[in-house]
Amino acid sequence: MGTSLTHWGAFTATVESGDIASVTPFAGDADPSPALGNLPGSVRHVSRITGPAVRRGWLDDGPGPSTRRGADDFVAVSWEQLTELLAGELRRVVDRHGNEAIYGGSYGWSSAGRFHHAQSQVHRFLNCLGGYTFSRHSYSLGATGVIMPRVVGTHDDLFKRSTQWDVIVEHTDLLVCFGGLALKNTGVNHGGTTAHPARDALHRFRARGGQIVSFSPLRDDVDGPCDWRAPVPGTDVAVMLGLAHVLATESLADRDFLARYCTGYERFERYLLGTDDGVPKSPQWAAERSGLDADELTALARRMAANRTIVTVSWSLQRTRFGEQAPWMGLTLAAMLGQIGLPGGGFGHGYGSMNEPGLPPLRCALPRLPQGLNPVGSFIPVAAISDMLLHPGEAFDYNGLRLTYPDIKLVYWAGGNPFHHHQNIPRLRRALGRPDTVVVHDPYWTPMARHADIAIPSTTFAERDDFSGSRNDPLLMAMPRLTEPYAQSRDDYDTFAALARELGVEEAFTEGRTSHEWLRHLYETWWQTLDFDVPTFEEFWRTGSVRLPVEDGLTLLADFRADPQTHRLGTRSGLIEIFNDDIDRFGYADCAGHPRWFEPTDWLGGARAQRYPLHLVANQPAARLHSQLDGGAASQKSKVAGREPIRIHPADAQARGLSAGDVVRVFNDRGACLAGVIVDAGVRPRVVQLSTGAWYDPADPADPDALCVHGNPNVLTDDVGTSSLARGCSGAHALVEVEKYTATPPPVRAHQPPRIVRR
Repeated sequence: MGTSLTHWGAFTATVESGDIASVTPFAGDADPSPALGNLPGSVRHVSRITGPAVRRGWLDDGPGPSTRRGADDFVAVSWEQLTELLAGELRRVVDRHGNEAIYGGSYGWSSAGRFHHAQSQVHRFLNCLGGYTFSRHSYSLGATGVIMPRVVGTHDDLFKRSTQWDVIVEHTDLLVCFGGLALKNTGVNHGGTTAHPARDALHRFRARGGQIVSFSPLRDDVDGPCDWRAPVPGTDVAVMLGLAHVLATESLADRDFLARYCTGYERFERYLLGTDDGVPKSPQWAAERSGLDADELTALARRMAANRTIVTVSWSLQRTRFGEQAPWMGLTLAAMLGQIGLPGGGFGHGYGSMNEPGLPPLRCALPRLPQGLNPVGSFIPVAAISDMLLHPGEAFDYNGLRLTYPDIKLVYWAGGNPFHHHQNIPRLRRALGRPDTVVVHDPYWTPMARHADIAIPSTTFAERDDFSGSRNDPLLMAMPRLTEPYAQSRDDYDTFAALARELGVEEAFTEGRTSHEWLRHLYETWWQTLDFDVPTFEEFWRTGSVRLPVEDGLTLLADFRADPQTHRLGTRSGLIEIFNDDIDRFGYADCAGHPRWFEPTDWLGGARAQRYPLHLVANQPAARLHSQLDGGAASQKSKVAGREPIRIHPADAQARGLSAGDVVRVFNDRGACLAGVIVDAGVRPRVVQLSTGAWYDPADPADPDALCVHGNPNVLTDDVGTSSLARGCSGAHALVEVEKYTATPPPVRAHQPPRIVRR
């Protein structure tokens, strides 16, 4: 029996026969995540990579572009052979093409551990070799990470230093939530989480008389009583503009706040009132686009101005085309109310998106593995992988810069599955066929591992010593090994150490330390920076945790409101920039100098809806983190007919002759997948919901356009960035059609290993 930590919660595990047999949630966790149910059986799951493997075609023919990735057999090799082959290929690429030709593509969610963190490990290793092309920002927050620093000087503090749940419970009257407050997402936090307080906070908030208005096509984006408004997906900015129009025209906007704490409101108001384009963004205008009632929007705007109100915007709303606009407009609407910096009022971004907003932050940083310096300056926005691989040398716009895609010869991926994150899988598969070599570290035969040339079997968190914590969680927790490494799996650190030795950079990478010596070193280096006492490393490891001090009672931007000169924001003006001169000067057709409505391509109000009349919402799953442990019991229990469930409104199901439990084909001109039907009146008419994360399972592995028989919605999404400003992920929405699948459904083989041959 042992205690450990995942991104979705702390737990005590019973271990039998080298695997997790059962888990018990952390005693202090009032609302543990159901995803803990995926852990039993995960160490020896059939999808584990049991030993080093090399794709047959790469081994026979050598490095080079290939259309066989994802369909080829693998050849089992020894660790010594793998190390020699991979070191030789890294040396070849660096010597012939330079370090810019290596893309270091880890995404970082593989483990909550601070040391055995795949992204840190691979980046440290590649920096020791002379660097690599890197990515900026994340799929979760690609648009926010670019727009909000220009508007409010930060994006990180919007989550780390957000208004706390206890303040909301005590002071807020009205939560107006664009994108809802989905508690299923609060199960997760990067670096692990030991408590899930959001559900209890909302219960206490309602008990005090607080009310919630949820704008979402999904009723369960708020758990419990709320005023549910179901707009046409993609029209949230239009709704916000309609509310803002009421504030501006009925003298409800706080013009003193706008004058003292903001810049550029006058330019925005000209657009809002239609002064220049002749189109007032009134509630009637918003109703025509959103399908909501204009009078109800007018009444809500008055109610917001009359009460202590927080405007919240979920992360999902910026994972669409023109995704920069939703958080920017949400902040502008909150600024017009004039309550930013007041207890219980203002703005929030990400409540219900992860278990971080609303939690008090630590008063200290956490230990972390140094990654070193990357001398290569080439980078891409994280969601531009396919563009980069398919169009080397092509120029592109990003955040005011004119950049060029590098010519990537080797993709080095550790600890992530882009077949969950990345939009338009058929295009991604073609892109992954272009490099000379694809290297993947993973414990499991994920779709990305199946597309590797060199597949490296990594240990899971349960098979190694580590420690972890989150910047908004008071416990730093030890994560002692629960069981021995399965089969031939190795810690990523040991794999990189062997490669570093072969390549002559071992001392730079390891600094002469073993894994456990690194844990001690990181902990002891960290404690020297603290202004409070913590136990020795030995005592910490023995007791299993140390409680760290937090900052209680935070209200977002309270210090800025109290003294905007002393606590200037990080923007050029030091104020909230409702109009941003830099963005205006860039002259982008898809992102103006102030928040505004752009008509989406994939939305029910456009011409495309004539061909594909249902709007697919591809949101985060409830039964797992991203695609992690999709083969686990909790994830599998959520399936319908063995496939990812798709929710559809009763009227839309009836029109198509569909019943609960049917297998359906979901399709558009980009691709198609199978899914299992759930009929649910809690979904807006003409909307279907299919979560991301089902492991991609093509009926024909050799065909990039093949039907995914398991239900991955990213075969349907468009591979286009949010705008020229951020180029963030826009894969949350797509227009589709749904029809009953009348043939015998193909078997799901997503979690079965590829064919392994031995020589």
